Amino acid sequence: MSDQFSRTRLMLGDEAVKKLAASRVAVFGVGGVGGYAAEALARAGIGEIDLIDNDTVSESNINRQIYALNSTVGMYKVDVAEKRIKDINPASKVNTYKMFFLPENSGTIDFKAFDYVIDAIDTVAGKLEIIEKAHEAGIPVISAMGAGNKLDPSAFEVADIYDTSVCPLAKVIRQEIRKRGIDSLKVVYSKEPPVMPPERGRTPGSVSFVPPVVGMILAGEVIKDLIK
Repeated sequence: MSDQFSRTRLMLGDEAVKKLAASRVAVFGVGGVGGYAAEALARAGIGEIDLIDNDTVSESNINRQIYALNSTVGMYKVDVAEKRIKDINPASKVNTYKMFFLPENSGTIDFKAFDYVIDAIDTVAGKLEIIEKAHEAGIPVISAMGAGNKLDPSAFEVADIYDTSVCPLAKVIRQEIRKRGIDSLKVVYSKEPPVMPPERGRTPGSVSFVPPVVGMILAGEVIKDLIK
């Protein structure tokens, strides 16, 4: 019988589709990278998705974020995401958390409830806390490294954090998780040197075709790992 997952079944098989439907995945950060990761998870039939983000859609998000439209400016990203995911797969369960994830509030999230965790946030403190909490809970986690100021989407690759180079964010995360005794971490990163915008400032530049690629790679790794 044909249904919305019929093409997925042709690729992965019935048992894999059932396993995805029984899986719960958390996405920390639903911006340019995390939004597309959540999109791919929903379209693959992940049964339960947790979205953690306190941000609202701004006009400057429209150039690259899937939930950012003129009609959604000012709305919470997790609310826009929930509505879209339910429209894609009405059978899915979506849990939303309007919170800026940091060590101070990390205790409100039960990491043991997840089958997989995607880290798509920007702050180093938050990323390290996600990685550490997932490690403590024995839950697999994949982390996005820097996607800002990048122009070559084909340069992104999947690697262990200890095999990365060039990426400044990966260097910081690598050093910090070593101190915490974490000996492995799957990441998506790029060796492309960052492009420095003419107007230099603290806000990184970004274009429409880079963050979505990172998000899709993240989701693809999660889906492939879940059905192994």
